[in-house]
Amino acid sequence: MFDVDASPSLTAVQKRRVILRAGGVLRAVAQDERSQARNRELAVERLVAKLTEALRVERPRVPTKPTAAARKRRLDDKRRRARVKRQRGTPQDD
Repeated sequence: MFDVDASPSLTAVQKRRVILRAGGVLRAVAQDERSQARNRELAVERLVAKLTEALRVERPRVPTKPTAAARKRRLDDKRRRARVKRQRGTPQDD
């Protein structure tokens, strides 16, 4: 169990972020192994993973534009595909 408010190692901003994302108290339980020591290690690892995920800052996506070569390639592919589809029509009797 990890009390976010009482933690001296987190700054005020980090505490606020963790509380918003994961709550005021983080808990991790492990009963996977027969050994108490190993279960304790697993619980600590899970707690660290939860805390790390809650503290992660998502970077805003910077929108980009397609390059000129990509636009040309796309249009060439569209023309080629349209030509193939046009040729699929039924043969005309003249």
